[in-house]
Amino acid sequence: MSGLSVRNVTKKVGNKAILKDVSLEVGDGEIMAILGPSGAGKSTLLRIINMLDRPDSGRVLLDGRDIWSGNRLEMQRSMAMVFQKPVAFSWNVYDNVAYGLRLRGVDKAEIDSRIKEALALLDMTGKERQYARSLSGGEAQRLAFARAFVLRPKLLLLDEPTANLDPANVAIMERAIKDINQKYRTTVVLVTHSIYQARRLSTMAAFMMNGEVVESGKDLIGNPSDPRTRMFINGELVY
Repeated sequence: MSGLSVRNVTKKVGNKAILKDVSLEVGDGEIMAILGPSGAGKSTLLRIINMLDRPDSGRVLLDGRDIWSGNRLEMQRSMAMVFQKPVAFSWNVYDNVAYGLRLRGVDKAEIDSRIKEALALLDMTGKERQYARSLSGGEAQRLAFARAFVLRPKLLLLDEPTANLDPANVAIMERAIKDINQKYRTTVVLVTHSIYQARRLSTMAAFMMNGEVVESGKDLIGNPSDPRTRMFINGELVY
């Protein structure tokens, strides 16, 4: 199967189960929104998918291949992740965005072309020589997305990428997410607390609570079947 498959993933920290037999299917080119209260295990799941943590049990497959089998570097390079709190190198914007491409041996002309496209999409044209650490919070998050965008990953993982942004920056980021998905058919997994953002962006969704996937599917937001999901979507879930 093409796309992302998470199968019976379990993860413990000490004696505490963070993920409990989690399974998800995300089709090729889909945008999956993962919803749920704080502490549900959403970010831990993303870290496992991105090979930053290993599960205690279970498997993660990308296009039918186990991410921990075979060429791990090749698998890691097929993914990119944007975190809630961006971290930049103490270089200018251009060099920050170019870093991953240079590691991959991409030629200068192609690097220039990709950076031009990414910065235009993210309203950062003209900031190529500005030092990254002088950027505003919203600009720093857009820079983090640009670094992921230029890699043209098969799978893009987003962990609350707009949580601390103002509406203008949220709109720019959401436009960029749609663009990479539509132009390059990138599969996107988006962790978000925002039902409204999930409605705007996602083609399917999953609801997590207490380390478990309560339900998932294309109709989850519009027609949830579990009362806990319904209460969360309606803002009635107390946790």
